[in-house]
Formats: sequence, structure tokens, C-alpha cells
Amino acid sequence: MRTATVMRNTSETQIKISINLDGKGKGHFDTGVPFLEHMLDQIARHGLIDLDICCRGDTHIDDHHTVEDIGITLGQALKIALADKCGICRYGHSYIPLDESLSRVVVDLSGRPGLVFNVDFTRAVIGRFDVELFSEFFQGLVNHAMMTVHIDNLRGVNAHHQAETVFKAFGRALRMAVAYDVRMNGVMPSTKGTLTT
Repeated sequence: MRTATVMRNTSETQIKISINLDGKGKGHFDTGVPFLEHMLDQIARHGLIDLDICCRGDTHIDDHHTVEDIGITLGQALKIALADKCGICRYGHSYIPLDESLSRVVVDLSGRPGLVFNVDFTRAVIGRFDVELFSEFFQGLVNHAMMTVHIDNLRGVNAHHQAETVFKAFGRALRMAVAYDVRMNGVMPSTKGTLTT
């Protein structure tokens, strides 16, 4: 089982994240940011990744530090759980619709951080959640997981649907990328011979 547990403690947030890449899609979340938890559950459920995320953050100020630091810590946990990446598919992609909304996410577990985030949300706030924080979440995640991710919302009118299709597509793309390719027979999926730097 490819698992990891990471703790991150700062003056702004105290976070513990456990991940199982070979899980059943079970999620447990206690972050103080309900809409983020709803989105994290999409990653777990559609990625078939078990996630346990607990965070105590300074949400009395706003949700920024909590959302960004969860992205950072999740990225660290993902990097540890992937280990040397031998035999994995490495690449993943997914198109996910939800009613009028359609999003595409493409993942490369390249060992190099990179994010392209093209989501033009139709409103700035969903409930009390500031949608600008989604790009902060993914930036923290890709920087610390050392992965490249392209996120495009191709169409959408309802901002909730836009966000949900992004997170569902990310979960499905990640599920594809971390899966073992039996034909690789444990070989590193890179002509460089490494995906760690």
C-alpha cells in the first residue's frame, strides 16, 4: 500500500494529512472550511484515494492560510506515497461534465512543479468560499508534489458546478497517473531514469 502521513505546524495552521493511493475513495475531513471539504471529497471519491485531513487554521481571519497549507501538505503526502514512481502510468487526464459545466484536467507526475489554471468562475464567492483560493490550493499542491497540472474549465454557468467538475476531473486524472501499468514491469516511465527531480 502506498501511504503517507504528514504533519505541518505553523503559527497559522496545524495540519495532519494521511493518504492511501491504493484506497477505496474514503474521505474524512475536519478543516473548518466546508466547501473545501466538499471538493476534497471529490478527489478522494473519484480518485479512489483514501484521504484523512484535519486542520486547525486561522479561519477567523479568512480561509486563505488553511486552503493553501492543505494544498502544500497534501502535495507533500502525495510525493512521499509515490516514492520512486517506478511502474506507474505517470500521465493522467480526465474530462468531467456536470450539467452545463465541463472541465478538463491533465496530470504529469514529472518531478517538476507546474500549474496552468484556466478557470473563469462566474462568481467570486460560493457560499462563503472565495474561489480565488482554488488556484492557491493547486499551486501549493503541485509545488510540493512536484507534478505538472493543467486545469481548464471549458464551459460553465454555475460556479459550484465549475468547481466540482475541476476537482472530480483532478481526482480521475490523478487516479490514472498513479496507477501501475503492468506492461511497464516496474520500469521508470522516463528516458531520464528518474522522476524525482
